[in-house]
Amino acid sequence: MTTFIIRRSLQSVVVLLLVSLMVFLTMRLLPGDPILMYMTMRDVEGSSQEQIDNIRKEFGLDKPVMVQYLRWVSGAVRGDLGTSILNRSSVSAELKRRVPITFYLTFLSLLLSVVVSIPLGVISAMRRGSWLDTLVTTVANMGVTVPVFWLGILLVYVFGLILKWLPVFGYTSPFTNFWVSLKQVVMPVFCLAVFSIASSMRQTRSSMLEVIRQDYIRTARAKGLKERVIVMRHALKNAMIPVVTLTGMTVRYLFGGAVLVETVFNIPGMGRMTVDGILAQDYPVVQGAVLVIAVTILLSNLIVDLSYGWLDPRIRYD
Repeated sequence: MTTFIIRRSLQSVVVLLLVSLMVFLTMRLLPGDPILMYMTMRDVEGSSQEQIDNIRKEFGLDKPVMVQYLRWVSGAVRGDLGTSILNRSSVSAELKRRVPITFYLTFLSLLLSVVVSIPLGVISAMRRGSWLDTLVTTVANMGVTVPVFWLGILLVYVFGLILKWLPVFGYTSPFTNFWVSLKQVVMPVFCLAVFSIASSMRQTRSSMLEVIRQDYIRTARAKGLKERVIVMRHALKNAMIPVVTLTGMTVRYLFGGAVLVETVFNIPGMGRMTVDGILAQDYPVVQGAVLVIAVTILLSNLIVDLSYGWLDPRIRYD
């Protein structure tokens, strides 16, 4: 186990370096100059080329690209992700303020997905061919195909503007006002969770249908065990490996969806910060946000890999 964790950690470092290099180079391939976007038109017209070059030098953009990259990586290792070109504020401090908001939304979405999708998937499999199975399968197919941004706009229109049940934008910490916070996150969390609920539901149903046809399940039924015991003790755990794999992959979708959902609902999280950074070509902001997302996804993949050993003791890590 220890050897496996060390090996995966070293692989994760290599992946992080590749991701950081790709993002760093991609941002610099975009057309436009972040310094000119930072300055207003009046500033540009009233400034000499020397003054513009001094601002470029202030952010280290006058150096060769690889020198800039090595400086940024060196700072990231020490916890310094640079200074925002747009706001002239510390990217690390800004991420420290916004990351908990995005993590809170993604955690609630993942929790909702697990709580809803697995029971419905099991029930659908155990009652295959019934009206309930047809209903669950149809809803799951719709959930997989619906675009998140379109669903968000539709929810805002129906529940925010017509029915006026829920606020259409904003975020309040649950530690500040729990009831207001709950009403504000209902629609964003639902939008984020729809795809993962639908996909996990379909995967749970498929895995359960495969497992309940196995010989050991027939043997358990022949022994007279109750159906609930067969499902909970013998079938569900063995059917969970592909579901856990899919849940781990869902984490990256949730962070990707957070970019759209936080923009639609005007939530000051890391996703909206990333969008603002991309539009303003704020290199340090985008690089820092992508690095945090990459670390989170790598950690979730490691946890998923370690959970295989608990679900199936035959799996060895050596």
